Amino acid sequence: MEATAPIVVSPIAAPARLSYSFARQHGVLLMSGEEGLTALYRTGADVFALREARRVGRQPLIRREVDPAEFDRLLSSIYAQGDLSETAATVMEAPQDLSALADSIPQTSDLLDSEDDAPVIKLINGILQEAIRQKASDIHIEPYQNRVSTRLRVDGALREVLSLAPQLSGSLVSRVKVMARLDIAKKRVPQDGRFSLNLGERAVDIRVSTLPSQYGERVVMRLLEKTAQLLDLSQIGLGTEDLALMRRAIARPNGIVLVTGPTGSGKTTTLYGAVSELNDGSRNILTIEDPVEYALDGIGQTQVNSKIGMTFAAGLRAILRQDPDVVMVGEIRDPETAQIAVQAALTGHLVLSTVHTNSAAAAIARLRDMGIESFLLASTATAIAAQRLVRKLCEQCKEGYTPSARELSDLGLSPKTKLTFFAPKGCMTCRQTGYNGRLGIFEIISVDEDIKRLIHDQAREGEIAKMAFKDRPTLLQSGADHVISGRTSAAEVLRVCRANEAEAVSGDI
Repeated sequence: MEATAPIVVSPIAAPARLSYSFARQHGVLLMSGEEGLTALYRTGADVFALREARRVGRQPLIRREVDPAEFDRLLSSIYAQGDLSETAATVMEAPQDLSALADSIPQTSDLLDSEDDAPVIKLINGILQEAIRQKASDIHIEPYQNRVSTRLRVDGALREVLSLAPQLSGSLVSRVKVMARLDIAKKRVPQDGRFSLNLGERAVDIRVSTLPSQYGERVVMRLLEKTAQLLDLSQIGLGTEDLALMRRAIARPNGIVLVTGPTGSGKTTTLYGAVSELNDGSRNILTIEDPVEYALDGIGQTQVNSKIGMTFAAGLRAILRQDPDVVMVGEIRDPETAQIAVQAALTGHLVLSTVHTNSAAAAIARLRDMGIESFLLASTATAIAAQRLVRKLCEQCKEGYTPSARELSDLGLSPKTKLTFFAPKGCMTCRQTGYNGRLGIFEIISVDEDIKRLIHDQAREGEIAKMAFKDRPTLLQSGADHVISGRTSAAEVLRVCRANEAEAVSGDI
């Protein structure tokens, strides 16, 4: 058999009337295209399955053999492209049977194999399929007086994908509760749970949070794709100098490397990128996380469980008895964890962690507030990075324009500079948003002798920042570089950066 080129599933391609179960079991699927109906069959597929495909297609078929790995990819891609609004319409017309929601479900079920499920189950599965296909980080189900809104957070921005009749609220919430093993009878108290599922070959963990509201329970689901390919440090938006600085910091045998920023700014992804670079088999790398978001081969990962006393502090103490070289702590959020992390760095361990502060310099003040002595911070801190995530402009539709003097000034650039900026437009590729994907903007404090002296002398946050960014880019300057290169828009950078940063940036580039 001759080698064939990879098959690209276009947005218009759709599965014919072969069920997902049949296609997966017998290794045959149908795909429509410009040349007609094509039967894609897995190597070794039964000839009777091809006959069935022809009977269902009701026309001559173009046959094409694909290897098993390619077949699995196509199976997931084609059958995940369902019509969510059509599924919703089916649910609106069908009677609701709440007793069916209490039926037991497998611990890990395949979303695509759901032909005989009740309509409300199909709707939830359709919402989950759409969220995973769009690479959403969160799903919001929000009841209001006259409707139930379903929104997806894609690239950090929420967008409504469905508006349903309010009477569907109870059915949807109950179904999600059953999947997450929550108590469907408790509707007046918040609940938290989780479940796992598959979308074809893609394994996803989903964290569920419910909250009582005026018109019913709100549900937020956080999606964590276990098989996602993690970015390495060179792919997250670090400039050349910042990347070299970060790599030097994590290459040290001991010390503390901190990543700061608000919730959802990509701190954990940066830490995963760092430990992945260190994971060469020569080091014992252990983590304590809440929760473990991605499974990393070769790294010992432990999850916080406060119900049984497994806190960050307790887990970190236990980890230090496991002969670690590198320790990753999901977050330093209390004085006890901070003290243990500092002691670990003093005793020859490299500690990577996050702190919730708005800037890199503010992390020093935060640790001081937790009771860490200034001389200990000066001895252990090696690098502190602050970061934000901005949406990347869609390469297919972005439009160039000449920025105004005000835009240049807001980004800390000289109003006399002649530059071309790009703005979002919207197309089919980016679903009319003008953006596709995200990248990080960073400011990094390298704790050299001058910074150590300031920390030791209990200098204020502003003094530390002034010294640290004397010849290094701040968050705003990092963002401005990406605007100039056409990777993001000025509006995106100004949205995520503090307004008063512009005052601290030089007016020339």
